[in-house]
Amino acid sequence: FYFSHTKNMSSPEDLRGSILGIGNPLLDISAEVPQEILDKYNVKLNNAILAESSHIPLYEELINKYPVQYIAGGATQNSIRVAQWLLQSPGATSYFGSVGSDNYGDILEKCAQDDGVFVYYQKHPEVATGSCAVLINGGERSLVANLSAANEFTPSHLETSLAQEIIAKAKLYYIAGFFLTVSVESALIVAKHAAENNKIFSINLSAPFIIQFFGDRLDQVVPYADFIFANESEAAVYGEKYGYGNDISTIALKLSAQPKASGTRGRVVVFTQGSEATLVAKDGVVTSYPVEKLPSEFLVDTNGAGDAFVGGFISQLVKGKDISESVRAGHFASRTIIQRSGCTFPKECEYI
Repeated sequence: FYFSHTKNMSSPEDLRGSILGIGNPLLDISAEVPQEILDKYNVKLNNAILAESSHIPLYEELINKYPVQYIAGGATQNSIRVAQWLLQSPGATSYFGSVGSDNYGDILEKCAQDDGVFVYYQKHPEVATGSCAVLINGGERSLVANLSAANEFTPSHLETSLAQEIIAKAKLYYIAGFFLTVSVESALIVAKHAAENNKIFSINLSAPFIIQFFGDRLDQVVPYADFIFANESEAAVYGEKYGYGNDISTIALKLSAQPKASGTRGRVVVFTQGSEATLVAKDGVVTSYPVEKLPSEFLVDTNGAGDAFVGGFISQLVKGKDISESVRAGHFASRTIIQRSGCTFPKECEYI
């Protein structure tokens, strides 16, 4: 029985299984690289793309020529690990994704489990676990994802008795936009469950290419989203595509006002802007939340900063805290993560 291992460890609120994330589990292969590597593979900083055939040699080149770090990644898994860290309540979070039966998959599973997340992977022995090249230059990051096994997730996993139990127990669901390239059908199953049961469904726009090339899938999911997260570059691309102009606040308002499948609560749109203020559109009003500046000498890399923000935010949201408190936790998590390599954090969480 899934929750029995934590049932004697109660907390002030019963948080067991309260957050479920579904996404693409990827092992990050991270290295500091010179600009010529970015140029060679035609990739840009502060961006994320799916690997094409021209990018495949990049992974071997990284491993052979640079001191690489292997870090558990995948945007949604990062956010869920961070939420678990802030909640400090055993088994508060769960995660679904697809991996191979190999060393990379074992590393990913162990990392998430060590952080306290209940991981329930769909396993594909014939396909390698996905990986993501994380190219760091001047503290900024560029991501090139080779989904591999992560691309094999199917709705049948959601039909298993354990998955059904996990879905039923959760109060909040989070799916990064990256997962829409894999199985929009799976995302919609969870989205509809959330709408029918008055639970919170949240998504992330994740990267410009999701909006540009998978907009039809995004359009299917947005009506169910109670919370939508994005950074300023994704917001700008969304505004351009949908004719909302180039003012970030206006784009946030118009996205929040799009039709919604569930009428029980209004949609909240949250746009982060790096070190600039975070904007939240709610009930026809945009509120700006300043970000405490971090001296540049403390910046290690921005990989996972946006994921960490979401993890912090939803950790408070699921406890019934208000938007300002959720943003504060998001800022705390991001600030912690950018002072470390990859999406990693100290054992103890000092958030108060």
